Amino acid sequence: MRIHSSINLNPRSPLVLDTRELPRRPGALRTVNRVAPAPADLGLEMVGVPEGADLSLDLRLQSVSEGVLVSGTVTGPIEGECGRCLRPISDSLSVTIQELYAYENSTTDETTDEDEVGRMQGDLIDLEPALRDAVVLALPTNPVCRDDCPGLCPECGVHLDELPADHSHDQVDPRWAGLSKLTQEE
Repeated sequence: MRIHSSINLNPRSPLVLDTRELPRRPGALRTVNRVAPAPADLGLEMVGVPEGADLSLDLRLQSVSEGVLVSGTVTGPIEGECGRCLRPISDSLSVTIQELYAYENSTTDETTDEDEVGRMQGDLIDLEPALRDAVVLALPTNPVCRDDCPGLCPECGVHLDELPADHSHDQVDPRWAGLSKLTQEE
């Protein structure tokens, strides 16, 4: 759930949208195309968007009766490590965003919980919480370098695709070690 803070937004921040040029009549439309640096910690434990990486924002801001509907796509690079073999992963991600931001003192304040709908601060919209939600939900929780990645040998830690097909580790339980000598004598 998104928590909306009362921190004053910086209109010069790349993830803050200024709606002063968007008329407050339903149906008015404005597009925003910009490149913004990725905020810190945008991702999961094993994969995410590197801090400061370029995020391409292709957005539509549309006036509706209760506020501004922001929709569009965000595209950027992702980096991480394979959950099976720990090799580095580099890819790109494109996510869809659609979020309603209610005007201050609109009837939405009375009809919704505080964390249900985004809130505008004056003419400013903080896009970061919606962007963070969309990106994190789109990332794989267990990323792999390729679908058929065999992973690592659990005994020696070498990549299984670098080992011969007959690779094995014969480990005898020390409690049965005496019995294994019987089969070797025959």
